[in-house]
Amino acid sequence: MAKLSVYGIPNCDTVKKARKYLDARGLDYVFHDFRKEGVDPERLARWIEAEGVDTVLNRRGTTFRKLDEADKTDIDAARAVTLLQSQPSMIKRPVVEHGVEHAGGLLVGFKEDEWDAAL
Repeated sequence: MAKLSVYGIPNCDTVKKARKYLDARGLDYVFHDFRKEGVDPERLARWIEAEGVDTVLNRRGTTFRKLDEADKTDIDAARAVTLLQSQPSMIKRPVVEHGVEHAGGLLVGFKEDEWDAAL
């Protein structure tokens, strides 16, 4: 299997659990800290197209809750890309690209049973 690409923030508890999961299974991955390295808009658009705005956008986090009410409503894919690029901490974590050259699949968030099935 091709190497996995894991996107997240290193101090996020869910990302830590996900990385422990991968390490325990000996799965090879590259970690991309999107707070430091950012995420390009094309990749964000692909994630949103594949999984939907409501899956990729973390509405439960502090950063989203601090937005003005006007910024929280009517978020379509294009607005979501702009928001997530400027505030990557609003991306649900982690995001994992897996499969043949990462065209095979995408996991958003960490649910062990979903990861077992996909990986």
